[in-house]
Amino acid sequence: MRKEIYLFVDGKPQKTIIRNYTEADFEALIDVQRASFPPPFPEELWWNPQQLSEHVSRFPEGTLCAEVGGRMIGSMTGLIVDMNDYGHSHDWQTITDGGYIRNHNRNGDTLYVVDICVMPEYRKSGIGKWLMQTMYETVVFAGLSRLLGGGRMPGYSEHAHEVSPEVYLEKVLEGEWKDPVITFLLRCGRMPVGLAHNYLEDEQSQNCAVIMEWRNPFI
Repeated sequence: MRKEIYLFVDGKPQKTIIRNYTEADFEALIDVQRASFPPPFPEELWWNPQQLSEHVSRFPEGTLCAEVGGRMIGSMTGLIVDMNDYGHSHDWQTITDGGYIRNHNRNGDTLYVVDICVMPEYRKSGIGKWLMQTMYETVVFAGLSRLLGGGRMPGYSEHAHEVSPEVYLEKVLEGEWKDPVITFLLRCGRMPVGLAHNYLEDEQSQNCAVIMEWRNPFI
């Protein structure tokens, strides 16, 4: 998969390529993770070469990256699962095999988002939406029922002393509060279907995540 688009950065168009990443991109992908998820995000959750190798060998269609002028600026990774194998309650570690996706199941019906990240200076450019849109296209191309994934809620750390995660989500959905991740996912067309406690070690989110889906409109 490969497409060319224009992003607008500081009002100026920049030709951007979205494509599947390969082994040659591993070092650049890890650099993007390092810049995208600084402390207090756990360093051990950044990609390592072994995980990336599993991604490109097991489900290359689910490996997306974006580059401008040869510089990597973002990436997105997914795997296919059968949610009947996991039930209604799951965490990131279990459903992504700790990011190694060795549980990838081509007979499943759900494309599960393992990760999406964008370099900070490009977060207002729209590349996150383009990566998400491209993964939606992957869902349609593969004939899957939906895209699903857990969204961090980093804004919750400012309100954890006063409300529960569920109330925080309600206020974001009502437009009273904005969350950097959840609001972004809503703008991408993702719909909340649940809230998971102890989903991922994440101090800002108090380890919580909003489970959000996008349904294939052609099925």
